[in-house]
Parts: sequence; structure tokens; C-alpha cells
Amino acid sequence: MVEALDTTSVKQFEAVQDNPVALLRKARDVFGEKLAVLSSFGAESALLLAMVAEADRDLRVLFLDTGRHFPETLAYRRDLADVLGLTNVVDVGPDGKQIERRDPTGELWAFDPDACCALRKVEPMKLASLPYDALVTGRKRGQATTRAQMTVVERKQDGALRLNPLAFWSAEEIGAEIRRRGLPQHPLVAQGYPSIGCEPCTQPVNAGEDARGGRWAGLNKTECGIHLGG
Repeated sequence: MVEALDTTSVKQFEAVQDNPVALLRKARDVFGEKLAVLSSFGAESALLLAMVAEADRDLRVLFLDTGRHFPETLAYRRDLADVLGLTNVVDVGPDGKQIERRDPTGELWAFDPDACCALRKVEPMKLASLPYDALVTGRKRGQATTRAQMTVVERKQDGALRLNPLAFWSAEEIGAEIRRRGLPQHPLVAQGYPSIGCEPCTQPVNAGEDARGGRWAGLNKTECGIHLGG
């Protein structure tokens, strides 16, 4: 269990933090079925998922289907998993009864985006994450100020362990590696979407603007809340 990990155990992961594939394999060996990878199948997701496939194609990948994704994202989730040979991608979604009760018209995002994120993202992912002792994410330091101090091996205050293999990778490095590997790109990237979330709350950005500037544009909001717990 996560609670049983001592400093020495955590240092095992820190020793291989510069090698994402080795880090993933180490996590698999330590946690087994208690390990899961979180992926949005977004703009830069292909690289981490390719590394997951290299480490172990049977690693469980959790995809949060909020019910408000771009159609392109849903198609990309299917196609990229097939290309990489990922065999254990699991779709996670909000509770239908809660959607009917709290967002019957599907317009909650327009007047209370925090409540919409809680309903469609935070709550279902919190529930889906309960069986796992460690979660792998594709977050990077350069994505937002809220992530600027993030480390590769991240022990949350609530005891959860997060592994962020690409934490120190720049957008340029990720793009170059995606091209080197010949990985398929999310179709919306070419349309000016460097960061892709739910369709109602995501806009394209101009060249040189912050990559996440199109997420909840015009609002004092940069995170949905999934990664802020603890």
C-alpha cells in the first residue's frame, strides 16, 4: 500500500526518474495491479502512451470520458490505442444519475465550470482511482504555474503517489520526440489547440500564447481539480 512506502522505497523511483520507460517498469514491478496511468488522449498524450506501450502494453490506462469531449478526441483515443497496441484502456465516466440531477440541460459548464468539473471529472476520477496505490500522469512543469514545482516522483499530502515521467520535458522536446517516433498527432493540434479538454471549455490559441491559455479562457481557472487533491 502507498502508506507503507518509506523514504527508501520512494528513492527507488527517484533513481530511475530520468528514464521514463524504466520508471514505468519499476512502478509496474512494485505495484502490479495497483498501478494505473491517467491519460486524456490529448495534444501531447501520444508520447507518454508510447512509453507505456514500450514498458508494458498491458498496463492499465484510465481515460476520463466526461461526455463533453470533442468527437476528434474520442476517435483519437480509439485510434491511438490501436496503433500503440495498448490492451488495457478503461473508460471512466460520470454517474448518469448525477448528471441527470445536477446538469440535466448539459449547460452547467456555462455558469459554474468548477461544479461541472467536479461532476464530470473530479468525482468520477476520484472513485476510479480508489483501487490504485500509484497513478502515472502526463503532466509537465511548463504547462501552468500550478505545475511549476512538480517533481517526477510526487508524494501527495493525502498519501497518494503520483509519477510524472515527463515532468521536466519541454513542449519542444516532446514535439521532437513525437515526430522522431512517428506518432500520430491529435487532429485538433493542427487547428491551434495545444491543450485539449472538454469541447465547451477549450479554445484554440495563437502562436506564442500559453499552451493552456485556451482552457477556460477568460476565467480565473487553470485546473479542473483532478490533480490538486492532497
